[in-house]
Amino acid sequence: MTAEPLKRFSRDDGPQARPGAPAEPDPDTARLVLRTVRESDLPELRRLDQEVFGEVAYPAFLLRQLFDMYAEHFLVLDDGTGRLRGYVLAGTSALRADSWILGLGVAHDRRRHGLGRELMVAILDRLRRSGIEEVRLTVEPGNRAALLLYRSLGFRPEGPDGGLRRDYFGPGMDRRILRLDLAARAAAPQG
Repeated sequence: MTAEPLKRFSRDDGPQARPGAPAEPDPDTARLVLRTVRESDLPELRRLDQEVFGEVAYPAFLLRQLFDMYAEHFLVLDDGTGRLRGYVLAGTSALRADSWILGLGVAHDRRRHGLGRELMVAILDRLRRSGIEEVRLTVEPGNRAALLLYRSLGFRPEGPDGGLRRDYFGPGMDRRILRLDLAARAAAPQG
């Protein structure tokens, strides 16, 4: 994929929009382009990952390896000025038809514009076209916004206790495991 324009949503889209009024693009997101990550993006990707995830951001060497392994399923939002505003990364097994979302991040100043949803919809579509049947991810149990996003996309808790896995990433680093059955979603009638 070279570049795909994002759908644009204004703050006036939705139930409160004036009937018949054209939706105007949000000036903060109007120039963003969704595309596959490039090797030249790695320093900027590291900066963005640190901005979004702070002390739990991926180290530079690991971002490099993830790029080398999963570039086909590594999408970024490029604002055209050399700054990345968001990314999503899926790691896919070579032996099975499953994948994990390994990262989803949107720059702090670009949140609440639907960009996380756009990134997830794009990667799920790409995974589906690649023959992936199920997708899993982890989310911090207190991250209400992320939980709502993932549930709205069809992800459901995996396992007992609502998918809660205590100390998943180490002591005190609990996570919820969520799962999406892409094969069942593709087979379901679209209405």
